[in-house]
Amino acid sequence: MAIYPIRTFGDPVLRSTTKPIVGIDDSVRTLAQDMIETMYDAPGVGLAANQIGVQRRIAVFDAQDERGPRVMINPEIVETGGEHEYEEGCLSVPGHYWLIVRPAFVRVRAIDLDGNEVEYAGDELLGRVLQHEVDHLNGGLLIDRLPKRVRKKAMKELREETMRLG
Repeated sequence: MAIYPIRTFGDPVLRSTTKPIVGIDDSVRTLAQDMIETMYDAPGVGLAANQIGVQRRIAVFDAQDERGPRVMINPEIVETGGEHEYEEGCLSVPGHYWLIVRPAFVRVRAIDLDGNEVEYAGDELLGRVLQHEVDHLNGGLLIDRLPKRVRKKAMKELREETMRLG
C-alpha cells in the first residue's frame, strides 16, 4: 500500500470536478486502501481522491466512531437539514481553521467497495465530514463556505503563504 502526498491550496486539481467511477475493480479497491492509509498518516478524518491528485469520485472517512474507516464511491447529498457552525480545517489547507456554517444534518447516497448502494446519515462530526468530502469531489474547498469578507481575507493570506513557499 502507498501513502500519497496531499495536494494543497493553489493546486488546480483541487478545483476540478471528479469523474464518476463506472466499475469497481482491484484498482479502485487499492486506491481506497491507499487513501485510508494516507488519511490516517496525515492525520485526518476524511480524504477525497482529488486531494491526492486522482480525478475519480471516491472519498474515505472515519467519523471516529466504532465503525472505523468507510468508503464512498460516487457520493451525492440527498438530504440536509438545520444549520450548524463549527471550526473546520482541511488537509489541503494545512494549519488553517475557520468557523464554517453548514447544514446540521446530512444524508449521502453512495456505492461501497462491493458495488452496493449505501447511505450515510448524520450530524456533528459525521455530517460535517460527509459534506466536506463531497465538496472536494465537486471541486470545492472549505473557504468557499466562508462569508465574503472572511473569504477575501483568507484568500489573501493563503496566496501570500503560497508565494512564500513557492
